[in-house]
Amino acid sequence: MSILTLRRLSETFSIHSLRRESLIPDVVFNAPIFFLAKTYDEISIVLPEHIEIDSEEAEHGWQAFEVVGPLDFTLTGIMSNISTVLANENISIFAISTFDTDYVLVKSDKFEAAKTALINHNYQVI
Repeated sequence: MSILTLRRLSETFSIHSLRRESLIPDVVFNAPIFFLAKTYDEISIVLPEHIEIDSEEAEHGWQAFEVVGPLDFTLTGIMSNISTVLANENISIFAISTFDTDYVLVKSDKFEAAKTALINHNYQVI
């Protein structure tokens, strides 16, 4: 696999959990960036931390690495490789995939350690 470039997003994020039957607040759709997932059990919303919504639970203080893309669907092992590097450093992640690319969120207090680990494994971090 060629060297991948990861870009730090400037926002700090919160990860919210809502009941499956909840309505998505309008403020989510007006956010400059958000990630939304609905399963049979719950709704997860990732938003910039400064945007507040009423949720069942929330985890604050996440920083995001964006895998600079777009990435071809035939590429394999991208998330596996990144998550392995970070797992070996005992750094938990919250992973998000979109049509064009992947995002890896780590707690803010672990960001510099994550960045160092990724650079040490030949990732370019900008």
